[in-house]
Amino acid sequence: MPYYCRRGKIPHKRHTAFRKEGGGVYYEHLMGNLGFTGLQSLLYTLRLPTAILRAEKIRDLSWEGQADQTLRMRHFRTHRLAPAGPSPTVDRTPLLFNSHIALSIAMPDGDDSFYRNAQGDEIVYVTEGGGVLESQLGSLRFRKGDYIVVPRGIIHRYRLDKTKQIFFVVESAGHVRTPPRYRNEHGQLLEHSPYCERDIRAPEELETRDEKGEFPIVVKKQNTLHRIVLDHHPFDVVGWDGCYYPWAMNIEDFEPITGRIHQPPPVHQTFEGDRWVLCSFVPRLFDYHQDAIPVPYNHSNVMSDEMLYYCNEEFMSRRGIEYGSISLHPDGLPHGPQPGKTEESIGKKETKELAVMVDTFDPLVVAKNVLPCEDKDYTHSWIES
Repeated sequence: MPYYCRRGKIPHKRHTAFRKEGGGVYYEHLMGNLGFTGLQSLLYTLRLPTAILRAEKIRDLSWEGQADQTLRMRHFRTHRLAPAGPSPTVDRTPLLFNSHIALSIAMPDGDDSFYRNAQGDEIVYVTEGGGVLESQLGSLRFRKGDYIVVPRGIIHRYRLDKTKQIFFVVESAGHVRTPPRYRNEHGQLLEHSPYCERDIRAPEELETRDEKGEFPIVVKKQNTLHRIVLDHHPFDVVGWDGCYYPWAMNIEDFEPITGRIHQPPPVHQTFEGDRWVLCSFVPRLFDYHQDAIPVPYNHSNVMSDEMLYYCNEEFMSRRGIEYGSISLHPDGLPHGPQPGKTEESIGKKETKELAVMVDTFDPLVVAKNVLPCEDKDYTHSWIES
């Protein structure tokens, strides 16, 4: 899990008067999840975070599923979709979803407004681009290949570099966390974990904004966008400490676990939430048994749906995919290498593939928005010619 951080000015003891020069006190704001039992950070602000001038509903967010949910294997070329709009937070194209997780893609080209997701944690995989994520807890620079984890409730906005931007977004109803088998009883990542605390980047520069006025914040709650207007700049934090903050890790820092024979998908696991896991497939050496078959064996996704987002055009068991493709292999159908891929893999020493996989333990619904980029011949690509 994220480790303890401390930024700015804080008092020696919690819940004691932290006095301003010239009189008055800084206001405490405890932010955390799971009702005082999960990760928490304690913020100290210039003004009351509750000073709201007005609130209004903007619009409902309708994630409409495809009417035809016939059981079949699917392939979508998502980078061919038109951008939904300039914002990396409110202009996202729905791809797949269920009650525990929502997957979307964004292709922003402008700076963002203040935003708070009050209904889910977010993982934003930076397929292309870079910039700075600004938040109440400081600035976090991000680059291509980063997983940006934004816990719910944190006000933030993106400042984008002047380059192409593509974000693959995971929104989770349950809190995002590292797999328990990677951690000891104290929460420290263990030696066998494919990444460690050195790979996690927390917000660095904390800039306190002392500004009065009207500052609108877009808040997502119950699949609706609301506009909340504060009477001060939301980034008025003078100091904070704790374990609840946005953080980033680059996929290049995920160290693959390999073996003499093919390793199953759990060795690629990177994150998990309620009823889902996320895995990273990265460049790595193949299995080194003299008769090893590097490609995955045929398997049935019993009790899970498998989604793969391809971050380059190479994947050892697939043909016909492209950069930005998404494949969906649902529970109820076995899947595996396409014809010829097993034989082709024997004797190969390494792969340069790069992909993000999400396995869900409840069926995924295909959003109508993604249908224009569907490869309708994919389900027949296992038929030998």
